[in-house]
Amino acid sequence: MRFPLISGVLALGTLAALSLSFSAPQADQKEQMAEMMKKAVQFTRPGENHKVLERFVGKWNTEMRFFRGGKAGAPEKGSAEFSWLMPGRWLQTRAQTSMGGQPAEFFYLMGYDSFKMSFVTTTVSSMDTAMLRFEGDLTQDGKALISYGTLDEYLTGEHDKMVKSVWRFVDADTLLLEVHDLPIGEVDTKVFEIKYTRAK
Repeated sequence: MRFPLISGVLALGTLAALSLSFSAPQADQKEQMAEMMKKAVQFTRPGENHKVLERFVGKWNTEMRFFRGGKAGAPEKGSAEFSWLMPGRWLQTRAQTSMGGQPAEFFYLMGYDSFKMSFVTTTVSSMDTAMLRFEGDLTQDGKALISYGTLDEYLTGEHDKMVKSVWRFVDADTLLLEVHDLPIGEVDTKVFEIKYTRAK
């Protein structure tokens, strides 16, 4: 069972205080508690990596293409909107497109986990009943966000198949999302991509 944030912080502080009362002289308790609270601030406040999320905010036109053996299929158009669920911390994304001519809706929850020191994404869609989770980091040049996760492939019976997603920051008005099926091998692993063009 998870406590709400405030209750969790209070519980943490209570446990820390009890622990210190049994394990350290009174003079050291205040210093140790101050150090713990400093860490709490570090790991719970938004930081520089959260500013990366700002480049997603807005309305976008999308163009999705499937790939097979390195060859792209016909584009399918759609739209997406990224907005703050919790300002400066968590983004929510609602997207509509078509897949194989069938309408599809997607919902993403994106953020940066300061304690894990990783970007985290959870996504669901109208196409199935699965909830996917990805975790990753920026490339050194800051031009891409690479994340890894797993999915269950119900058409083949595979469980926990490794998948890589890559957000490429082409420019201020263009994003490119690639999804790679890693068990395919080392080449032609991209199974689809979505080009995001900022709506004017």
